[in-house]
Amino acid sequence: MTVIPSPTPPPGPLTPCAPEDVRRVACVGAGVIGGGWAAHFLARGYDVTAWDPAPDAAVQLRRLIAAAWPALEQLGLADGASQDRLTVTATLEEALADAQFVQESAPEKLDLKRDLLARLEAAAPAGTVIASSTSGYPMTDMQTEAAHPGRLVVGHPFNPPYLIPLVEVVGGERTDPAAVEWASRFYEVAGKSVITMDREVPGFIANRLQEALWREALHMVANGEATVAEIDASITEGPGLRWAVMGPMLTFALAGGEGGMAHMLDHFGPSLKSPWTRLEAPELDRALYEAVVAGCDEAADGRSIADLVAERDRGVIDILRATGRLPRSAEEATR
Repeated sequence: MTVIPSPTPPPGPLTPCAPEDVRRVACVGAGVIGGGWAAHFLARGYDVTAWDPAPDAAVQLRRLIAAAWPALEQLGLADGASQDRLTVTATLEEALADAQFVQESAPEKLDLKRDLLARLEAAAPAGTVIASSTSGYPMTDMQTEAAHPGRLVVGHPFNPPYLIPLVEVVGGERTDPAAVEWASRFYEVAGKSVITMDREVPGFIANRLQEALWREALHMVANGEATVAEIDASITEGPGLRWAVMGPMLTFALAGGEGGMAHMLDHFGPSLKSPWTRLEAPELDRALYEAVVAGCDEAADGRSIADLVAERDRGVIDILRATGRLPRSAEEATR
């Protein structure tokens, strides 16, 4: 007689501790990203357990954290922050034993991610949310091997995680929405700037924008149209200064003067058909036009064009001074 195995019972409701009550974080994977996460969590006053299969993982991780610590001291350490609160374990199970949050930062290989996330989900304490630092894989593609994938989310950081504030959070098709909400709140409590995405897209938001710029840069180098130095200077001495203050959308809105984004699209919209990039431009139909205009109005949050211009100008001047390209004060300018 053939015995049909019973299906794996579904998990109960997600019941992690409150994000504000987390005291112990597990970092699985201790390379540049995983080590950066460990440094960040230590600086925020958490106990951190870490595991990595590399034989010299403990030595390399402690070296990375020590190198990051001076920058973290300048940013400001939380009460109780200490490198001594790091424990590097011999096994994955030891690292997860008492973890109240898990940050996975394994190499970007889909089969590896699938297998590791399934192991993490099986071994982590009940209710503990598990986040992947993947740079581009949707969680839907990574959670396929997990028996109970509801607590698996993407928590995509930027290198180095201890210095760059942004983390993008999104779940997969089988992720419990409560896990996404919990992870977003935890990252905020842990001092990160969080974008909670409504839907999955490969590469998420920031990496897709970076990748578009990167590909165009490679085309220009390959075709002899610009040098590497020219490409970098075109950003650091140009739009990069403005993007650090407002980002590309509000920056373009200011190009429309008092008419804002609507005037900018009316005036410059036809240039989308110009050969300024090798990417195919979307059709600037009425729906896209209205979505962009409304989005800029929302982002402005009541600030007038004049307010935004003044804010941008102050920010750019501060950046130029901080990077040594302008005197730091009027007094210094006379020296």
